[in-house]
Amino acid sequence: MKRAMLMIAALAALAAPASRADYAVLRSGLRLHITGYETSGDRVRLTVNGGVIEVPADSILSIEREDVFPANPPDPPPAGPFGNLIRAAAEKHGVDEKLIGHVIAVESNFNPRAVSRKRALGLMQLLPRTAVRFSVADAFDPAQNIDAGTRYLKELLDRYSGNLPLALAAYNAGPEMVERYRGVPPFPETQKYVRQITARLAQEKSAANKLLPGISTAGFAAGSVPADLFRVDSSPAVASPFQTDLRRRTD
Repeated sequence: MKRAMLMIAALAALAAPASRADYAVLRSGLRLHITGYETSGDRVRLTVNGGVIEVPADSILSIEREDVFPANPPDPPPAGPFGNLIRAAAEKHGVDEKLIGHVIAVESNFNPRAVSRKRALGLMQLLPRTAVRFSVADAFDPAQNIDAGTRYLKELLDRYSGNLPLALAAYNAGPEMVERYRGVPPFPETQKYVRQITARLAQEKSAANKLLPGISTAGFAAGSVPADLFRVDSSPAVASPFQTDLRRRTD
C-alpha cells in the first residue's frame, strides 16, 4: 500500500492542471487532480494528466469538483486622446482614469501645448514650480505632463482624505487657498472648476448604475455597504463518503 501511495504521489506531482478537472481526496490526505474516473468492482481507475492510476475504492473519501472561473475580459482600450497615457498614470498612482481625463478636459481641452495666463503648462496645466518639483523635463510632453499631474492629484487626494472637491479646489487654486478658507475657496473660477468635474463624474456613475437595475446604492453613506449585502456562507462543507455516490463520470 505504501508503495502504491508513493506511485500516486509521483504521478500527481507530474500532473499539470487540466482545463477542467476534479480532485480525488484520499484517506492518506493526498488530493489528486483528475480528469475522470471509473469503477471496476472494489477498485477505481483515476485518470490524471499523463496516465491512469488504480486504487481501492475505500481509499477515496470524496471527489471534489474544481472551481473553474472564466477569465475577466480585458479592459477596452481607453477612449479619447492620450487614453493609454492616462491609463498608465492611473494605474501607477492609483487615481481613477476618468477623473484624470476630466481634469485634462477642463484644464486644457486636451491641448498639449496649452499655456495659461498664469504660465501653467500642457495637458494638466502644471505650474513651473510643480513641474520642477516632479522632475518634469518637458511640460509639453504628454507622458511627462500626465504622469506629474496625476501624481500631484493623488497627493492632494491623500492630503484631504479622499475629499474630491477639496482636492480639485487645491489643484486649481492651490492648497494654501483651501486652508485659508477651510474649504472650496469662494472664487468663481475654482467653484465652477469643481462643479464641472464632479458633475461629469456623477453623470457617469449614474449611467453606470442604470446598467445594474438589480442593485441600488440609494441610502448608503459614501464608501459604506451593508454587511450582509454580499453574505458568504463560510460554514464548512460536509463531504459525503465517496462510496455512497460512486459512479462513472460522464461530463
